[in-house]
Amino acid sequence: MFLPINEELIEKDNHANALLSNPSFPPEGEVSNQQGNLMNEFLFGVYPYIALTIFLLGSLLRFDRDQYTWKADSSQLLKRGQLRMGSMLFHAGVLLLFFGHLFGLLTPHAVYSAFGLSVPTKQLIAVVAGGIFGLMCLVGISLLIHRRLSEPRILATSSKMDIAILFWVALTLVIGLISTFFSLAHKEGEIMLLLAEWAQHIVTFRGGAAEAMLNVPFIYKLHVVCGLTLFVMFPFSRLVHVWSGFGIVGYLFRPYQLVRQRKSMIIK
Repeated sequence: MFLPINEELIEKDNHANALLSNPSFPPEGEVSNQQGNLMNEFLFGVYPYIALTIFLLGSLLRFDRDQYTWKADSSQLLKRGQLRMGSMLFHAGVLLLFFGHLFGLLTPHAVYSAFGLSVPTKQLIAVVAGGIFGLMCLVGISLLIHRRLSEPRILATSSKMDIAILFWVALTLVIGLISTFFSLAHKEGEIMLLLAEWAQHIVTFRGGAAEAMLNVPFIYKLHVVCGLTLFVMFPFSRLVHVWSGFGIVGYLFRPYQLVRQRKSMIIK
């Protein structure tokens, strides 16, 4: 009498035998998934804290040890052309993008929904505003790059980091602008919610931040990694002069300085 063959049991048995005979045998699919999860965990669970640590400690150390390099090294005396327009567009665009990302990602969903703002509407506002500000910034930095590379005197006084940071900012901008077209394909705003969840978990030191990024499309992940890398490059570039902007606020509330005329100090 022959018993029916259970193919499923045979397959499981073969799999178990293979694992016993070779413990390093995990299937290719499982290996690739494990590697992808580890990379995702590092890039979006560990790397943000590495980048922010370098950003803060690096800036502090540079201010403490190399204050004479704490400047933007203006090249206005070497060439005026393209500087005003490029600088205005770039600085206005980058400031608006920074605060747009800051409030857009870190504002809890319950806050803006309390004002009757739905997720799709918020995403549409973010796409339109981000597109306009991104284009402003991209045009500005393109003018600045052209000016720096086309003028021999400016190029001669530029460091490798000066050029590298310009191209890295431009790359981050281009990827961000491309991602806006992908956002239009997800009009419900689910990707925006995942990105906001990731950012809020990072700044509040909650676990599971990287899990929110698992199902986010690659273009958004690339934009986030490029943005985090800007924080890594920040202390080693001319971008440190951004910190001086906060000094303006302190200057407004400084004590009055007592100024005397020279002749009043002469002892008769």
